Amino acid sequence: MPPENPSREDAAGPSRRHRFFLVALFLCWLLIYVPGLSRRALLDDADSVHAEAAREMLLRGDWVTLYADGIRYLEKAPLMYWGIATSFRLFGVAEWTARLPLVLGVLALLLGTYSLGRRVYGERGGFYSALILATGFGPYLFTRFLIPDILVGLWLLLGLDFFLQTLAEERPSRAACWGFAAAAALNVLTKGLIGIVFPVAIAGLYLILTGNVRHLRRMRVLSSTLVLLAIAAPWHVLAALRNPAQGAVKGFLWFYFVNEHFLRYLNKRVPHDYGTVPLLLFWGLMLVWLLPWSAFLVQGLGQVPRRWRAWRGMLEARARANLLFALWAGFILLFFSFSTRQEYYVVPALPGLALLIGGWLGREAEEEALRRSGRWSATVLLGVGVGVFVATAALLASSRPAPPGVDIAELLSKHPEEYALSLGHMLDLTPQALGAFRVPLLGTGIAFLLGTGLAWWLRRRGAPGKSNLALAAMMVVVLACAHQGLVIFEPVLSSKKLAQAIEQRWRPGEMIVINGDYEDGSTLNFYTGVPVHMLNHREADLWYGSQFPDAPRVFEDDASFLRLWSSSTRVYLFTAEDETPKLLREGGAPVYEVARGGGKLILSNRPD
Repeated sequence: MPPENPSREDAAGPSRRHRFFLVALFLCWLLIYVPGLSRRALLDDADSVHAEAAREMLLRGDWVTLYADGIRYLEKAPLMYWGIATSFRLFGVAEWTARLPLVLGVLALLLGTYSLGRRVYGERGGFYSALILATGFGPYLFTRFLIPDILVGLWLLLGLDFFLQTLAEERPSRAACWGFAAAAALNVLTKGLIGIVFPVAIAGLYLILTGNVRHLRRMRVLSSTLVLLAIAAPWHVLAALRNPAQGAVKGFLWFYFVNEHFLRYLNKRVPHDYGTVPLLLFWGLMLVWLLPWSAFLVQGLGQVPRRWRAWRGMLEARARANLLFALWAGFILLFFSFSTRQEYYVVPALPGLALLIGGWLGREAEEEALRRSGRWSATVLLGVGVGVFVATAALLASSRPAPPGVDIAELLSKHPEEYALSLGHMLDLTPQALGAFRVPLLGTGIAFLLGTGLAWWLRRRGAPGKSNLALAAMMVVVLACAHQGLVIFEPVLSSKKLAQAIEQRWRPGEMIVINGDYEDGSTLNFYTGVPVHMLNHREADLWYGSQFPDAPRVFEDDASFLRLWSSSTRVYLFTAEDETPKLLREGGAPVYEVARGGGKLILSNRPD
């Protein structure tokens, strides 16, 4: 599938430009993603829960049934956990080894995007497409904790790349057809049934809209289905056999497919421990996740053939790809518009939009007629940059320097009703708390002002390529500031320091109890390697697995906890500062503070 108008250099095979683009992409990945491997603690909730599930997978030697805190954890598909557990086995259990598979997945996504974009749009278009993903705000933000959605985008990219190859072949090859099926199977093992739904629906819509449904007969449907089943089915079969219904407990097949797929989609999943992003916000955030490249989104979408008759005709390679990439992003957005949704559900759609925008940027660099439109977008971006600078300056002016050694949690206002959303804790920030973020705020404001200003000036000078590089350099700085902000906010989002305080005092036979859901203090489990108990909270991630007869008894009520607290066993209680159990506040039992931080306490029934 050659580019529409390949340049002489593009057609000449490996070139200096090709090597430069590869090196530039690798350096972007190195500067943006590698520093975060080990310079930040794992967070409570999904981050450490998923790392702990992988650690227990390795510890148990059971690569079929996931466990967290010794309890079956059957909500998720296994591929990401297999990758993390393999990383643990090769390099040891650590923060950086937990993150390594996801970071390598980002590198694979960048290279795959460049490869596909290069064949469709030429070298520049492929480079800009990958550069958008490398420096975009959304891909960076949603790889800061261990969720597999960026990998869903990777498998979609590979699968739809194979699908485009089948369209270019008079008789689709086995490699292309089976590659499409294999990518879908890997996606099923990464995120469940959407691994089939997304690629099949996107490809199917494309064939329907272009009047080419008969192409299905050429895609070796029978053998491709066998390839998909050979890769995806074994784990599901083994998981069902090892986790059957037991008495009143429904088996794996009901919980995984009915509860976690269909009922979750319909907002009826049990337990209902999650929030949903308002629809308009969900769509609008797409512009934020693509920053700063969303300024060129209109031009990217404008490449899609607009007329129905054009779709029904013999589209050339570039037009085929543009239509497919638009359907890719559009279907995912529409799919989640009718279901519960989190901010990061849109991540698998980003590569499709990145390819459309990158393709247009490649054309702009070579076609003078497009540069006026690019200058308008650069002007809009300059306005955004000035706005960001003014906003950060205002925040800095209204903030006060944080007192030395202050616990940032003391400067926050709490909104626990929003914590079911992945970014819910950001709503806790107050003007007082912003004083702790002065350096990253100042860096972000200056970077946006200078970066968008330089990009605007270079486009006015007729150098759109250099303008794009200026925006990429700006985002390297902005994302470094975002990383620093997360490090500052770490005590609120992670309980690593509290886990270390327990670990320094730990003796065999002692016990850790979380006053809340397991997710609230899951870092204690990961960092200490010790099973934890929960007080009056048998919900969320461990609810289903706790019903199996072989589940460890780690759930305490008031009576059992009071007996435990009064026993000779040393107990460490993890609790929010303002949620200390009433039975300890008013019961007259001895209480000793072990550590505090991030608005959380470790209390004990025994002195040091």
